[in-house]
Amino acid sequence: MTQLPASIDATQTMLGDVGYVAGRDLSTVVFLALKLGRPLFLEGEAGVGKTEIAKALAASLARRLIRLQCYEGLDASSAVYEWNFAAQMVAIRTAEAQGGAERAALTRELFSEDYLISRPLLEAMRPQEGGAPILLIDELDRTDEPFEAFLLEALSDFAVTIPELGTITAPEPPIVILTSNRTREVHDALKRRCLYHWVDYPSFEREMQIVTARAPEAAETLSREVVAFVQKLRGEDLFKKPGVAETIDWAKCLVALDAVELSPAVIADTLGAILKYQDDIQKLQGSEAKRLLDAAKAEL
Repeated sequence: MTQLPASIDATQTMLGDVGYVAGRDLSTVVFLALKLGRPLFLEGEAGVGKTEIAKALAASLARRLIRLQCYEGLDASSAVYEWNFAAQMVAIRTAEAQGGAERAALTRELFSEDYLISRPLLEAMRPQEGGAPILLIDELDRTDEPFEAFLLEALSDFAVTIPELGTITAPEPPIVILTSNRTREVHDALKRRCLYHWVDYPSFEREMQIVTARAPEAAETLSREVVAFVQKLRGEDLFKKPGVAETIDWAKCLVALDAVELSPAVIADTLGAILKYQDDIQKLQGSEAKRLLDAAKAEL
């Protein structure tokens, strides 16, 4: 089993070794979450690397990553378990064809582990090879308050209850990462259970480090122009500002096109890699892209 990092610096190095460039502030809260066994609640704009933190931890600690992707209408049963209804029906018909079975015995068989389908929360409570898994509860703000209340209870005891089987408690609590894009406020009671960190857009220097780590095939000159342009772009009045994920995607697209530097024509051809709404793309047509590009290059 890979040992947990012994210091903030070790945490920062550990994440860097798997390609995640973390600042001192983020490394500190990750170290504390691991050291204290507390869930880590990460908020920030989409595409700034919140989900990637969980992936980086799983890779660096050699732990299994279990992801619960949240959505509107998600309820406790969907997140914990469900019964394999099709297999249960086959078992019932088989029992009937064989002349029937004692009802109580058949019921015990139908609602046993053999017919149980584990969903992410239950799976995270099970023993895992290599140690406790990383449980990523992604985009929690998409769910509603009843699910938050259930989650608060589950994370307090690291246990879930299945009426037919009883309470299942994790032998070793999972390492929990919760993320939110802040489309709505998450209840304070859940936040108090966690350590909190706001993941912001990176500085020019750190975004350069990220692009170098995640798109090493891009020449330094091109990477610097890409990062400088995206940083300028985030200062514009856009419906959806590009995140770090878009910066990396754009750099890779430009490399695939054999671009050696940014130009208004290249930007116009590849805007779909960094902007995902037509209204935003239209704002960058014509002279606007050139204006931003000139401003970005002037600061390099």
